[in-house]
Amino acid sequence: MTTVAALLLTACGSGDDKSGDNDKIAGACHGTETPREPTEPSPNLAEDEPDSVDVSLPSDVDLVFDWDEPEDENEAAAMADAANYLRAIYCGVAKRTTKDAAVTAYSTGGGLHYADTQINAWIDGGWTATGTLRHYNATSRSAPNGKSVEVAFCADSGTFYGREFKTKKVLRTKPSIEDFDYFKIVMVKFPTRTDLWQASRVFVETKAAKCR
Repeated sequence: MTTVAALLLTACGSGDDKSGDNDKIAGACHGTETPREPTEPSPNLAEDEPDSVDVSLPSDVDLVFDWDEPEDENEAAAMADAANYLRAIYCGVAKRTTKDAAVTAYSTGGGLHYADTQINAWIDGGWTATGTLRHYNATSRSAPNGKSVEVAFCADSGTFYGREFKTKKVLRTKPSIEDFDYFKIVMVKFPTRTDLWQASRVFVETKAAKCR
């Protein structure tokens, strides 16, 4: 399971947040790989069907979002869709595909690249996910133009495990600092929808002591 964690949290970020970029919103991804930047918005979510994308997860996968909704309407919507973005990633893991409609609906650019990398890491490793992944201590802040929101939060994967796809064996681990990660996700408004936000950049600080 250590291998699982290493694969899942290095696609767009580093183990230590020493860059001094905590006050930046745009371009929060500090990974070494160049994100894919699509020239057109993701087409999978119809404009007249706001609830058409399914982000339901298998019964043995529980993503908990233990945070308060911001008072600002845009920040509240961005935070809700940041949660949907994470659900979409594990929908892809469960379905073993990066082409699930939820992934392309809730991500773009670097966020889409990150989601693809995470899902492929699970698939290539021969794993699915099981257990509870808790997200908490969330904060949000808007860019001056109102078109992007940075959503930051902690994640505790202490009871969230990989499971071998073929044997169904659960890869349990002992609690450690590796269970705690700190995320910054830059959410941007979908160009033709006022009620949809997409993840465009992702930064992950692994072994985050501040989240313990």
